[in-house]
Amino acid sequence: MARKFLRRHRAAAASAAFGILALVAMQTAAVSAVADAQYRVEAVNLANRILAQVWTTVDRSSDANLATSLLLFEHQATGNPASCSFSGQASATPAVTAWVNMMASGTSDGSGSKPLLPGGDNAAYQQIQVDTGTSNRVTITVCWLPPSAPAGSLPNHHTVVAYVN
Repeated sequence: MARKFLRRHRAAAASAAFGILALVAMQTAAVSAVADAQYRVEAVNLANRILAQVWTTVDRSSDANLATSLLLFEHQATGNPASCSFSGQASATPAVTAWVNMMASGTSDGSGSKPLLPGGDNAAYQQIQVDTGTSNRVTITVCWLPPSAPAGSLPNHHTVVAYVN
């Protein structure tokens, strides 16, 4: 009789232990999902911030002036968006410089020390492409690599496409 009693309690204890482990695993997954959602929201805000600058500061006095002023926003226009490995000339436009500084340091003048996104201080993680031959299409890509990402993981990215007229 004592053996049956012990077997039942061991089985109950094992079931409780597995249940607790499952709860811990679910909580860990939930915390990771919340952090990822926070990074996605920040990426959306950053992309929309520079898009607003494009919309409000381009010269619309003629089609030629519009195309010329749009091209000033182009930033690291070559590279692969899937791997977030961008290259090319950095834009010298003050709005783009402030945007890049904001991602890298958390402040528009670059004086901060905390990137808004993990990996935001990696210069190859931001891109603005301008295609004046396709209805003035502007493509903005913001990338980040979550701290919990396994080694060798590709960065996450958010891309916004807009047509400026």
